[in-house]
Amino acid sequence: MWLLTLATLLLRVAPSHQQFPRLCATAAALRTKECCPPWDGDGSPCGASSGRGFCQDVEFTHQPDGPQYPFIGLDDREKWPSVFYNRTCQCVGNFMGFSCADCKYGYFGAKCNERRESLRRNILHLSRSERIRLVSYLNLAKQSVSSDYVVATGTYEEMENGSNPMFAEVSVYDVFVWMHYYVSRNALLGGPGNVWTNVDFGHWAPAFLPWHRAYLLHWEREIRKLTGDLTFSIPYWDWRDAQGCDVCTDELMGAQSPQDPSFLSPGSVFSSWKTLCSTPEDYNNRGVLCDARQEGPLRRNPGNHNRNLVERLPTSADVAFTLSLTQYDTGAMDRSSNMSFRNTVEGFGDPKTGLGNSSRMGMHAAIHVFLNGTMSSVQASANDPIFLLHHTFVDSIYEQWLRRHRPPPSQYPDSDAPIGHNGGYHMVPFLPLHRNRDYFISSKDLGYEYSHLLDANQRLVESMHPYLEELQDLWPWLLLTGVCGGVASAAAAAALLMAKRRLPRLPVGRWKGLLPERLPLLWDRDEDKGNYQTAF
Repeated sequence: MWLLTLATLLLRVAPSHQQFPRLCATAAALRTKECCPPWDGDGSPCGASSGRGFCQDVEFTHQPDGPQYPFIGLDDREKWPSVFYNRTCQCVGNFMGFSCADCKYGYFGAKCNERRESLRRNILHLSRSERIRLVSYLNLAKQSVSSDYVVATGTYEEMENGSNPMFAEVSVYDVFVWMHYYVSRNALLGGPGNVWTNVDFGHWAPAFLPWHRAYLLHWEREIRKLTGDLTFSIPYWDWRDAQGCDVCTDELMGAQSPQDPSFLSPGSVFSSWKTLCSTPEDYNNRGVLCDARQEGPLRRNPGNHNRNLVERLPTSADVAFTLSLTQYDTGAMDRSSNMSFRNTVEGFGDPKTGLGNSSRMGMHAAIHVFLNGTMSSVQASANDPIFLLHHTFVDSIYEQWLRRHRPPPSQYPDSDAPIGHNGGYHMVPFLPLHRNRDYFISSKDLGYEYSHLLDANQRLVESMHPYLEELQDLWPWLLLTGVCGGVASAAAAAALLMAKRRLPRLPVGRWKGLLPERLPLLWDRDEDKGNYQTAF
């Protein structure tokens, strides 16, 4: 039944809710710097008439940033989203979204007053039908043009301060590809090749974990909206102690092509996907933004990587050491940070010593290097759907650390972090707005849990789920087989009884002459000899 539903969904384009809102990508909105679209429920900006939210001035943090980025006023991402908008929807209660049309994470229903907790599970523990559903949903998102959002293809200056909007339509999936590119791209200082590389508004600093947590939650919500499946949760790939890419199969994320191991197998739906924003060196050389056009196919070659950068995949011991670190971030709060949980889980701190600026990549970064190809580029990596499985597991490690150490809110820095990473900074390029510190909280406060963090009894029940799912799929056939067998048995019995009634009653002695002396043994002739083991 769900396959029929999915086929129906493929015939329509569902709305996406991410960045930039179409209604805010106009010359009028850019010139007035106001993004307060109406809520469809009552037609008022931000649903103000229904008390869902109000159009208000954006409040910006004025805490000092770290010294890593020495410029002011050169990059559109500085004090996000002030270059584009300084008035946006501020939602109240359990409402959220660029027009306050959505519910806060963990809440559902028309009035956003139904609390539910979803479960993110190990992808290898999914049943066959769940794996098919996951791949189908991903492909649907890749093929469905976002009806609510467009992406920027030029700087605000190139847009002539808003009078010449430069935006492009992309798919629901590719909105997220563009977001990851845009948050991590180099700063354009003017002219070809004139870029600043030591800047990233979502990596290499404290916001790495909160930013990706918000990113995954938005992506998860988009799949639910697109498919109508409110039970969907992103699964994770537990790569601890893995000897290779065990999710790189055609049933899941795609095997290697037998013709060229740098590409995906033609047996995988992902082999036909086209990337975008995947050539950052070219954009830098030309001094331009990604134009969001389709580029080449996905590339991936697990294990064929630079061994000087990554010796092996992360182990359980690496994860245990990382979780033992008590400080969320330390020192300059960048790749040099020592004994920093954030820097170590991100992969720039040694997972054996905790020392920063490690010559070898560990943890999160090691997976990107190991997978090679598209995943090895920070700005292009979200093109590969395995990115989601990887970052969901990284998020689960973040969650374990939060539960073990229960850090006070003050552990997240309010000042002196690299630009974009202070606690009060709005995450680039999210609309609706989110502050970094808002995601320095447990996943349970955001409405989701991880299967491997459940208690022992719950984990046992969870481990049986795929088998129960398979049994649920099979029971109609088993029931039909049983019914057919019963009907056949009844028919045979009835036929035997009828035949008995029609046969003449003969004396016992006369039966001997009607039957042969003996029945031939099965397989008695030489040419028919064999057994069931060799017959297949």
